[in-house]
Parts: sequence; C-alpha cells; structure tokens
Amino acid sequence: MKRYLILFLLFVLPSQQSFSQPVAPDWAKNSTIYEVNIRQFSKEGTFKSFQQHLPRLKELGVDILWLMPINPIGKLNRKGTLGSYYSVKDYVDINPEFGTKEDFKTLVDEIHNHGMHVIIDWVANHTAWDNKWVKTNPEFYTKDSSGNFVPPVPDWSDVIDLNYDNKELWKEMISALKYWVSEFDIDGYRCDVAGMVPIEFWNEVRTELDKIKPVFMLAEWDTPEMHKFAFDMTYDWDLHKIFNGVYAKERNSSDIIKHILNDQKKYPDYAYRMQFTSNHDENSWNGTEYERLGKAAEVFAVLTYVIPGMPLIYNGQEIGFNKRLEFFEKDSIIWKENKFEKLYKNLNELKEKNKALWAGIESGSVDFINNNNDILIIRRSKENKEVIGFFNLTEKETEANTRLEKASGVYIGFNNDQQIELNGNFQLKLKPWSYIIFYK
Repeated sequence: MKRYLILFLLFVLPSQQSFSQPVAPDWAKNSTIYEVNIRQFSKEGTFKSFQQHLPRLKELGVDILWLMPINPIGKLNRKGTLGSYYSVKDYVDINPEFGTKEDFKTLVDEIHNHGMHVIIDWVANHTAWDNKWVKTNPEFYTKDSSGNFVPPVPDWSDVIDLNYDNKELWKEMISALKYWVSEFDIDGYRCDVAGMVPIEFWNEVRTELDKIKPVFMLAEWDTPEMHKFAFDMTYDWDLHKIFNGVYAKERNSSDIIKHILNDQKKYPDYAYRMQFTSNHDENSWNGTEYERLGKAAEVFAVLTYVIPGMPLIYNGQEIGFNKRLEFFEKDSIIWKENKFEKLYKNLNELKEKNKALWAGIESGSVDFINNNNDILIIRRSKENKEVIGFFNLTEKETEANTRLEKASGVYIGFNNDQQIELNGNFQLKLKPWSYIIFYK
C-alpha cells in the first residue's frame, strides 16, 4: 500500500518530488565568507575603489565576498540621506552611488581573477515605494482592507510588502535573479529575510539558477527547512546570542555545547551554518563586537573557526575597527594595520588546509570535552587531520586539567608554531578570555 501511495504522489506531485538536497559548489567546503559594505568600505564608496582592496583580501585568505545590495535605492519615504540598501527601486539596475554595470562586471571578473567568489545580497520580500512595479504591476503587492500598500513590518516604513500568492511575481523575480548570474557571472546570493518568502519560491529559484551554473545560496534565516533544497547556508543566530550571553555572565560554555549538539540533530549533515561575532545588522543596530563582547571579542572570533560551520568576517573586523557604521548615511571605514589581520590570515589558512575544520558534507567530526563550565574544549577531526581548541570563556585565569583520550601524537601550536606531544592527561593554564589551539 505504501509503495502505491508513493507512486501516486510522484505522479500527481511531480514538481514537489523533483527537489532534493542542494549541492553546494565544491569551493565552499573550506571557505571563509567576507561581508562587504560598498558604501562604507572606502571614502569613494564605489566598486572601483573597493576593487583596489582585492589583493589585500586575497592575501587575507577570504574566499567568498558577499556584497550588500547593489541595486538603486528608492527615494519615496527614504530613510536618511542615502537610504537603506534594502529598499530596492529596480532589481536589474545598479545603484549609481556605487558605479555602473560595466564597473560591476569588471569587479566580478577581477574577484574571479583573484581566485575568489562573489555573492550579492537579494531583497525578495519587499521593494521601495517607488519601485517600477508599483505602477506596472500593483497586483504584486500586499494591500490592506482599503487597498493601500503596506510595509512588511511597521518599522520598515521605507519599503512595501510583496504578495507571493501572485505567481506572475515569481516569474519576474526569478528572471531578475537569473539576470545577474547569466550576465555578470556572480556565484550566488545572500537572501534577505528569506523565511518571510515562501520556501517553494526559493526552491524554484535554486532550480533555475543551477541550470546556469552551480551557485552558493545563503539564507538570512535559521530554520532547517531552508536546507531541504534551496539554500546551502543559514545564520546561526542562536549561537551568536549565546556568545553575547556568555560575556554578560548569563550563559556558559555548556550552553554552547548543548546548542551545537542539538544543531547537529536538527540540521542535515550537508548544511552550512554561518558563524559570526558581527555583521551589518549587529554592527549598526546592536553595537560592535567590542561593545557586546568586550575583551572576549578575539576568543569568540577564533571560536567561530573551530566550531562546525563557515566563519564570517564583516569588513573592518580584520583591523579591529571599533565603530558602529551609519546605515543611511556615509560613514567610511578608516583602514589601518592591526594585529588582527595576521590572526585572521592564520585562521583562514588553517580553515582552508585542515580538513577537520571543513564545513557542509565535508565537515570533520566534533567532540566536546566538558572539563567545566568555564573552559570549552573542542576536538575536530577528519582522516589524518585534527584540531583541538581550549577556550577560557571567563574573566578569570582558569586551569584545564583533563584527559584527552582520543588525542595522541605530535601537534603544532597555532598560537606559537611550536610542536607538542599530547598523550592522555593534559594540563594547562589559560588567561581570562583566551584560547590555545593545537593541530596536526
């Protein structure tokens, strides 16, 4: 009976049954993602000025450049002088603030020439009040009982909600998504508030984009459903909140362990989870990592590389830039040399070369040795590669005295490049908010 039911469903529901797990591009498995705020990245705030930084970013070791929205910004009900990047006036045009389509195509080509990949931010849930669709296709929008356009969230007064009950909207939006992949050779998308748009739409998007080239898809959302077909990576917002809670003395290392172990049960093994201590939302609205994590900013940044997932760097983090960037106004990053550039370069190299730290279906296994609630001890391994990290997540000096049953042999210290033999019982002291990592 069950067999006949399956055959019946396959016959009457062919489109639903055609979906399977997403196949992430192979280059994503050992990548670090770097978020780019073009407006604030340089004094000029253009594609051309950002392009000059590509050699430095290649040297830093980042792999995927995520560009915040590049489309023209609406003027009607605009917030601030320059407006929000997420208030899109035209899905198939370039924000003149950043340059021209030719400038963008040159940038994409140069990113590829440097051996990196590029995804762009996409806002599918809503548009600017003066998007051309308001006049040409008003039926694309959600309306109240009086027939008025409405924002998706009351505070988002500069945008209006799209109505995905209208399948013609699907066609137009997918056409725009295909345009940037086929005409400019971008490598995928970061999809804003992806869970506010039907997953069936995203499934169709993935099908159509993969016909052009293998793409990498990041959802700004955090539910397992996103990984059934459409998306490769989702935000690990809950773990980010735990990090903040640990520094505020509201949580401890055991909460991190519980979360990761629970995550592994909830999410498929091919899912990428994006790990971070900052991004454009956190920086502008909730504060820099130094406001939220204080002296623990570095130890948590390092932890994002050792736990399962893909680490994110928000532009400026590599130099320790400690400033909330304005969202609707010009507010350039002041670039300078800083010790964190070397740290991130070393972390990116370790992530790239050590299979134990790879992500998605290629992810290494993870074991936790919960010595106490103060120190987090994590072991990652795959084949003959291994990484062991000790993280003191408190404001006091703490001693780790534990038995490393699965660890044996000669390891290299990430902190000092010195060799050390680990066998059985192991003891070390960790300064407040510090870490020690060994690998082989």
